[in-house]
Amino acid sequence: MGLVLIIFTVFFQILSLPLQFLELVGIYSYYKKFFPYLLFKITNTYNRKMHAHKKDLFSNLSQFTSPGGSLLLLEIGCGSGANFEFYPASGCRVICTDPNPNFDKYLDNAFAKNSHLKFDSFVVTPGESLKGIADGSVDAVVCTLVLCSVGNTKAVLKEVRRVLKRGGAFFFMEHVVADPSTWVHAFQHVLQPLWYYFGDGCELTRATWKELEEAGFSELKLRHIQAPLMPLIKPHVIGYAVK
Repeated sequence: MGLVLIIFTVFFQILSLPLQFLELVGIYSYYKKFFPYLLFKITNTYNRKMHAHKKDLFSNLSQFTSPGGSLLLLEIGCGSGANFEFYPASGCRVICTDPNPNFDKYLDNAFAKNSHLKFDSFVVTPGESLKGIADGSVDAVVCTLVLCSVGNTKAVLKEVRRVLKRGGAFFFMEHVVADPSTWVHAFQHVLQPLWYYFGDGCELTRATWKELEEAGFSELKLRHIQAPLMPLIKPHVIGYAVK
């Protein structure tokens, strides 16, 4: 079976060569304009299947509100606002960040549908550099299905700790690499060359929990789950970390 996997791996690497060329000459960048629409469509299905997990994850967000009863929340990789419906019903102000500026119109629609939230700003920036966000200024940071595609996970987590108030929390939900003993693990690696391009930099093979464990948070509540999704992205980690 090892030979079969090698053959499949080489096959998908060859299939990805035209995409590598498109990236090299700059044409692939046009896909980033289409990607927000694609993600918007996928989000509806993901939220429906992961509704119970998301509801449970964000159920204690309100515990991290400021003494005055308000919650300043920063979301890294906000996308089309897939998490907004799960945020507290009152007193929540949201700062959105994403490196792709083409999500702006989807965010407008998301805030219109979630009138319980107050929009603060949309900052076009990668998670590794949360420019304009002051040290120790936010009560909570949220990041879901984002750490799979950032350039430097450790740098993102360092920025998260920088902007969080002491006692603030970082909420996460990420798909991760499967157990090495499984076929899913093997095919995650086989299909990664193509997945990377169609997922706008997404990687199936990251052991994100390791970076979370080493990030220096004072408390980490992390669970491994098998999400009700396609096999390649079934393995998830979910939880929150306190600064």
